[in-house]
Amino acid sequence: MARHIGSVCRFCRREGQKLFLKGDRCGSDKCSFDRRGYAPGQHGQKRTKLSEFGQQLREKQKAKRFYGLLEKQFRLEFARAAATKGVTSEIFFQNLELRLDNAVYRMGFAASRTDARQIVRHNHILVNGKRVNIPSSHLKVGDTVSVVESSASGPRFNVAKEQYSKRAALPWIEVDHAKNTAKVVALPKRDDVALDVKERMIVELYNK
Repeated sequence: MARHIGSVCRFCRREGQKLFLKGDRCGSDKCSFDRRGYAPGQHGQKRTKLSEFGQQLREKQKAKRFYGLLEKQFRLEFARAAATKGVTSEIFFQNLELRLDNAVYRMGFAASRTDARQIVRHNHILVNGKRVNIPSSHLKVGDTVSVVESSASGPRFNVAKEQYSKRAALPWIEVDHAKNTAKVVALPKRDDVALDVKERMIVELYNK
C-alpha cells in the first residue's frame, strides 16, 4: 500500500494551520509551523490568489492530511457518505471520525493517527473483544475498543495516554485508561472535529 514517507510538518505549513500530525512534537518548541508559519518552498512567503477550484482543492487537502488518508481512501469515504441519506458533509466527517485508526487516536491509545494505524495493523487493538487489524474499519455506537493486555504496558501507550490527558475530552467516547478500554457512546458531531475547514467546498469539489 502506498504511504507518505516525507516530512509531514510541511503539510501544516502548506495548509496554514496545525494538523497535529506528529503528536507531542506539535505542542513543543520543535514545531515547524510555530517556527516557520508560511508555506514551504522557494515561493512560500509570497501571497497568491487562489481560483475557486484552488480554494476547494486546499480545503480537501487540509481535511485529507488531517486524517492521514490517501486520495483513494478519502474519496471512498466521501462516496460512502454521499450514498447515505442525510447531510453529506455531516455524515462524511462522522464517518471519518468513526474510522478505527482515528478512534484509537482520539481515545488516547496512540500519539498520532499514523501511530494509531500502525498499532491497529500490528494486532494491538480489540473491538468488542475481537482482534481487528483493518484501520479503515468503522465503529458503531456501543462498540468497545481496548488494547491487548500484553501490549498495554508498552512505552508507546504510556506516552499516548500522557498526551491524551492534555487534550479536551470528546462527548462521543468514554475512556477508561486504567482498564485500557474506551466505548463509543454517541455519534460524533461536526463540532467535535477540531479542524478549521470549509466542508461545503469539499462537497462542491467532489460533486463536479
